[in-house]
Amino acid sequence: MTETSIPRADQSLDEEETATLEVDGDDTDDAADDAEAPAGGREKRSAGESDLFRQSEIAADYVEGLLDILDYDGDIDELVAGGRPVVEVVGSRLQNLVGQRGATLDALQELTRLAVFRQTGTPSRLLLDVGGYRTNRRKELAAVAKNAVEKVKEYGEPVRLEAMNAFERKCVHDVVNAMAGVASESEGVEPNRRIVVRPAD
Repeated sequence: MTETSIPRADQSLDEEETATLEVDGDDTDDAADDAEAPAGGREKRSAGESDLFRQSEIAADYVEGLLDILDYDGDIDELVAGGRPVVEVVGSRLQNLVGQRGATLDALQELTRLAVFRQTGTPSRLLLDVGGYRTNRRKELAAVAKNAVEKVKEYGEPVRLEAMNAFERKCVHDVVNAMAGVASESEGVEPNRRIVVRPAD
């Protein structure tokens, strides 16, 4: 198998084109859902979105408290995207909150999810992004996935990528699954779990 390394995340912390963060999750056609669902179904979804936004507000308050304690400045946005609550922190001098390969960011995300759980009693799929790290990383991983697919198609052999966290693996799976003639699967156990891209059966 071919070993493919992943480029490091760009050190630039500028937020990408101020659009809402693309978030992992199922793409749904809201218009089609509205057309087919009864009125009660729409009300339930609205209530669900309200609950998700409430989670993002709780998370934003928690993150703001952390920034105050650490004496970091940052603008905090809370939103709902891709069917999950999202908190984005934008500002300078935030690299320490990301850490190497996003390890610190992942830990902060888990702490923030726990803070939401304490107030709501509901497990949260909150996504926390700092300085646009996840957006930039997603773009890098898309390039890695496409490169692996090209090698698989050229040589007909599986390509094993380096170990990734769950967020990174999801990004790669999404790209590979959208391409014909190839498939991806995860192997190994955390923290050494990795993706293998192979010819489709």
